[in-house]
Amino acid sequence: MSLHAHLASNVMTPFRFSWFDRFCLWYPPAWLILFNRHWQHYRPDPGGWNGLEYALFLIPGGFYIALLIRWIRLGFRSPSATKVAPDPEYQKAFRDEVLAPIVTRYFRAELHHLDCLPEHPPAVVALNHAGMCFPWDFVCLGFLLGQEKDWFIQPVAHPLFFDHPWLKWWLPQGWAQMLGGVRAERESFERAISSERNSAGISTSHDNGTAQKNVVLYAPESWRGLAKGWRHRYQLETFDPSFVRLSVRDRVPILPVVCLGNENLHPWTVNSTWLARRLKMPLLPVSPFLLLFVLFPSLGVWAVRSHLRYYLQPLQSPWKDVEQTRSQTYQYAEKLRSQMQTELLRLRHD
Repeated sequence: MSLHAHLASNVMTPFRFSWFDRFCLWYPPAWLILFNRHWQHYRPDPGGWNGLEYALFLIPGGFYIALLIRWIRLGFRSPSATKVAPDPEYQKAFRDEVLAPIVTRYFRAELHHLDCLPEHPPAVVALNHAGMCFPWDFVCLGFLLGQEKDWFIQPVAHPLFFDHPWLKWWLPQGWAQMLGGVRAERESFERAISSERNSAGISTSHDNGTAQKNVVLYAPESWRGLAKGWRHRYQLETFDPSFVRLSVRDRVPILPVVCLGNENLHPWTVNSTWLARRLKMPLLPVSPFLLLFVLFPSLGVWAVRSHLRYYLQPLQSPWKDVEQTRSQTYQYAEKLRSQMQTELLRLRHD
């Protein structure tokens, strides 16, 4: 059920900040509470976190007690998986009601060179990815694009954000999918880049002329961008050329975006590959903040305050110059990486 239909059937009012929600916005370990409370306002979730458990989030080590209480309450099992469809209405509600103060006041996100924005979707927005933390550089860019153009943004995310057992406890089941998240897998990415959605957020065929096409937010560096750590924070990793191949195949333009400031979201980090393998994660950042995270695991959705500046680059139409061959798409991706690398270094020193 879409958020619009849910509101109509339950006569629910939009989410409004209470004093406790304002406190959650101010207190970093409570951001996770705010995300879950917003979800529960629109989608009642008896198996989700509750008031006592939320209170335990706020004290050192309390999250572990809350986790035990919830596990017992659920009958000694994990939260049940829930299948939900992407919902533009919920994305807009979450953007306007929760993300707005975080993105504009805490991360101070700015969008530059608006003249490079395409008039209409579809588009693949290619962003340099960094931070070694919750993907706030993606979230903030999606917020700014949605605010500027009212587009339905679909970020491509690692399967960890959909399947990892830790996130099943942290965030509501289906949360990432409902916000438009696309699994970073070939079939899901291809389906997102080539499909269209009608006003209800339901995928349709290309023959439906009234459908609204997608804007896909993509990190060409993949997880290599996050795993490069603090030492190489201004060095772009090799681009995966799959987005160029799909752009050529479906004639979807590429909008490169260079972000400055995302390298400071989790400073002074190194990637512990040994710990990451043991915990079945693609990376595990180790930094002076690690002890704080151990005491407050709810900080998993938090990041250090930064100034995120996004510089839109000229729109690319690779199908005009490139054939859909492995060598040509790789060369084009490498050329684009080089251009974005040069711009990132220039912006850094300006």
